[in-house]
Amino acid sequence: MGLSHISTGIMIRAAMRDESEAGDEIRSYVNDGRLVPGRLVRMMAEDAMEQAGVDDFVLDGYPRTLEQATWLDAFLEERDKSLETVLSLYLPDERIIARLSRRRVHRETGVNYHLDFNPPPPDVPPDMLLQRTDDRAEAIKKRLDVYRESTLPLEEYFRAQGKLVRIDAVGTVEDVHERIRSAIARRVVNDEG
Repeated sequence: MGLSHISTGIMIRAAMRDESEAGDEIRSYVNDGRLVPGRLVRMMAEDAMEQAGVDDFVLDGYPRTLEQATWLDAFLEERDKSLETVLSLYLPDERIIARLSRRRVHRETGVNYHLDFNPPPPDVPPDMLLQRTDDRAEAIKKRLDVYRESTLPLEEYFRAQGKLVRIDAVGTVEDVHERIRSAIARRVVNDEG
């Protein structure tokens, strides 16, 4: 759709691979199933949005708190921009745990796989695939608790602004992708109409 993809998750995983002080700090939060502090994520998100020209981008996994949302609104307003649409994907907890716990990372290349939706090639030995610490059931349950406390309130925040679109995330990758594309297309038509 001609939009830059800005994923705080990808940025956080890249930072975790760094042997820097920031990387160590981020790693400690993620491995414990906690949210990375807003100041760190905000710096990464701001840099990525600036690189995208603060236009035509999709933020993936950001904002995750009301503090981040109000900062984002102020950051965009200072640049005469605003969010057009906020998508919230809904999936029951048991499906979230099942999906996330099936993700694997290649030990040497860092390539991400999903045992059901994006399996590794047959020539990849099973002992080369690692399950991330934050993809274990215990950490996922902790992440869901944090989500309910810190992120779920964002639905009301963006609903009040008329920007929230809730997406049913049950189904195949293709099904959910089509729901997302349709929701974005409807918003564009409604905004232009």
